[in-house]
Amino acid sequence: MSRRPSRTSSHRLLVEGQDDVRVIEALRSRRFEREAEWESIAKEGVERLLRSLYDEVNRSNRRMAEGRIIGIVIDADGDAQGRWAAVRDRLRRAGVEAPDASDREGTIIPAARRKPRVGVWIMPDNVSEGELEDFVAQMVPATDPVWPKSQSYIASIPESERKFIEKKTTRAIVHAWLATREDPRQMGTAIRAGDLQTNGELCQRFLAWLQRLFE
Repeated sequence: MSRRPSRTSSHRLLVEGQDDVRVIEALRSRRFEREAEWESIAKEGVERLLRSLYDEVNRSNRRMAEGRIIGIVIDADGDAQGRWAAVRDRLRRAGVEAPDASDREGTIIPAARRKPRVGVWIMPDNVSEGELEDFVAQMVPATDPVWPKSQSYIASIPESERKFIEKKTTRAIVHAWLATREDPRQMGTAIRAGDLQTNGELCQRFLAWLQRLFE
């Protein structure tokens, strides 16, 4: 479910799916003292997200014409530079002057010529070849006794019996770990319950990017 802010829906955070919404909304609830004003929109897949960028950038009416903000959170999924190029090229087609390279701290493109301010974060960290679960894996407490067992369990599955490709191994480990919680939980629920820590360097960088973008 998308989160709707209390006073405005002119600021939008575009993500691939509902897992992204749940994780980001849980982080929002733990970080921001007041409700940061954005609506989280699950586009139900990377291709739909990319195809939507032209319309999202150029959607406008009297209420939304000025001061809009669009955030984009998208998985690197094996190629962070290639993913940035895909986002950058679509933003340029929509009239946004996106830079040639992304920013490790999260890209923020100032508003110009009736275009919104646009922010881009490529999961997990703007440079690595991963996805949302690689970001969440960094939130598992370093002393957690179950995490190594989850790693060992996934590693012990014969390749012939695996239904996931190699680059999705961290995803499998994360969900194996989540299955051991008191009530097997989604990632967002584990953040709210305190099973996942939000004070790590990567999580703090992501939250700082959100804060710079929307507040």
